[in-house]
Amino acid sequence: MLLTLTTTHSPATDLGYLLAKNPARVQSFDLAFGRAVVFYPEANEDRCTAALVLDVDPVALSRGRRGSGGQPLEPYVNDRPYVASSFLSVAIAQVFGSALGGRSRERPELVSLPIPLSAHLPALPCRDGQSFLRRLFEPLGYVVEATQHTLDPAFPEWGHSPYFAVTLTGTMCVSELLGHLYVLIPVLDDRKHYWVGEDEIDKLLRHGAGWLTRHPEQEAIARQYLKHRHSLTHEALARLRSEDGLDADDGEAADDAAESAIEAPLRLNEQRLAVVIEVLRDSGARRVLDLGCGEGNLLRELLRERQFEEIVGLDVSHRALENAQRRLHLTEMSDRERARIQLLHGSLTYRDRRLDGYDAAAVVEVIEHLDVPRLDAFVRALFGSARPAVVIVTTPNAEYNALWSTLPAGHARHRDHRFEWTRPEFAEWADATSARFGYTVELQAIGAQDPVLGSPTQMGVFRRA
Repeated sequence: MLLTLTTTHSPATDLGYLLAKNPARVQSFDLAFGRAVVFYPEANEDRCTAALVLDVDPVALSRGRRGSGGQPLEPYVNDRPYVASSFLSVAIAQVFGSALGGRSRERPELVSLPIPLSAHLPALPCRDGQSFLRRLFEPLGYVVEATQHTLDPAFPEWGHSPYFAVTLTGTMCVSELLGHLYVLIPVLDDRKHYWVGEDEIDKLLRHGAGWLTRHPEQEAIARQYLKHRHSLTHEALARLRSEDGLDADDGEAADDAAESAIEAPLRLNEQRLAVVIEVLRDSGARRVLDLGCGEGNLLRELLRERQFEEIVGLDVSHRALENAQRRLHLTEMSDRERARIQLLHGSLTYRDRRLDGYDAAAVVEVIEHLDVPRLDAFVRALFGSARPAVVIVTTPNAEYNALWSTLPAGHARHRDHRFEWTRPEFAEWADATSARFGYTVELQAIGAQDPVLGSPTQMGVFRRA
C-alpha cells in the first residue's frame, strides 16, 4: 500500500519539516497490523516527494481479529495489504501525527502556509464509483485524476475493478490534505477494519474541522465513515450542524435584523440591490449566480428582469433556502417561470462544478461572514474554478461605521462578521485577486458619500480579461 506526497513549493524540501521526517533518512514504524516505511524518492529545492509504504500482514490480521469470518482463505487472501483503506488512515495518524495535527517543532511558520501539493494513491477503492470520488474531493479544491483498474488485463471481458489510481492536486496546508485523506479514504473504501463506537464521532469532527460542516456530501461522509451506524450518524450530523456558525439560523436571523435596523434609515439594502441589478443588466448576462443568496432578496429582483433566463441561488443554510422558496412562491409559479430559477445547497469555499459556465455571479454582503483563513478557498473556488465572466462583490466599508450613533465604537454591523474592511484594504484584496486570476476590477461606492469616510458599502466589479 503506497501514498506519495509531492510539492513544488520553494524550497521543496520544507516538506520534510512539515512531515517531521528527514528526507535524508529511511524511517520505519511498527504498527499493530504491520510496518510503515517513510522515504523520499526525490528531494531537491524544486521538487520533493515523500512516500509512505504500508506493509500489512494478513496472517497477523486473521489471528484474533474481529470480523474475520467468511470462507477459510478470506482472512489470508484479500485486498487489504494492497489498497488504500482505514489501515492507511491509522498509519497517517501514527506516522504523520504532528503534520496531521498542524504542528511543526522546527518550522511552525510553515504549518499554516498553503503550498502546491499532489497526493498519489495507486490503488484506492471507490466502491460507489468515480463520480462519488469526484464529489468528495473536487469541492475541497482538488483537481482529480482517476484511472480505473481492470480486474485482469489478460481477461478484459471480466470488466473493471472498484480500484482506481488517483492523483489529487491542489494548493493548501499539509495538515488540510492529510485531514482530507484521513477521513475520506475509509469513506471511499466503505470497509473500516475496526469497531466503530462513539469515539469515532470525535475523530470525524476533529479531522473534519473547517471543511466538513459545509461539504455537499456531508451526510454520505458521516454515514460511511461511521460504518452505516444510524445512531452515530444522526449524532454526528446533529453536532456538525450545531457547530456550523453559518447555519445557526435562529441566531443569525436576529443578527440580520439588527444589521437591517442599523442600515434601514439609509435604505441601504434597496440601494445595493438596485446597483447590483443595474451592473448585471449592463453586462448582458443571461445566466446569473447569487452566491450566499440567503432568503432570496436579490433572487426576487432578478426574477423581475426578463433578461435573466437562468438564475441560481446557492447558500450553505438549509433553513435560508426553505425560506427563500416560500418567499419567492416557487411552488405557485408557472412551469415556464419556475424553470428560470434553481436553489442549491452548497458552500462558497468549495469547488462546485454546478457553478461552472455562468455569465455572472453576485456575492452581496457575504465575504465578511467567511473566516479569514477560508477566504482564499472562496477566491479559488469562484475566480479560479467557476470563473464567471463577471463577478460582483459588495461588502461593508468599516470606515463608515463611525457615522452610526447606534453602533458602539469598534463593533461590526453584524455579530457574525469575521472582518470588515476599510476602503484601502478592500482595494488591496480586489487588486490582488483580479491580478491572480486574470480579471480586471472596478471599484464603486454604494450609498450616501461622506467626504472623509466614504460610502457605507463598497463594491468591486470583476471582469474576466
